[in-house]
Amino acid sequence: MEKTEIQHLAELARVKITDTQLEALRGDLGAILNYVSKIKEVSGDTSGVSDLGLVRNVMREDGEPHESGVYSEDLLAEVPQREGQYIKVKKIL
Repeated sequence: MEKTEIQHLAELARVKITDTQLEALRGDLGAILNYVSKIKEVSGDTSGVSDLGLVRNVMREDGEPHESGVYSEDLLAEVPQREGQYIKVKKIL
């Protein structure tokens, strides 16, 4: 990258840089841009590459683990008083 381009980027970012920092940034940005261009070359054709990460859901499925009402009658049989499908309790108020 040219010095003028780096100075322009610094102005856009509202960052003040010295001449020594400018030279260091010039080398660093050049290395970064070279690396990105290599990645672009490689990322063009990935048809022969298998999935590197096995993507799977480790959480359980949302849903009812049991059928509705399977244990209702067993539970209601154990209560002291019931009225139909409801547990009968004393009035609180």
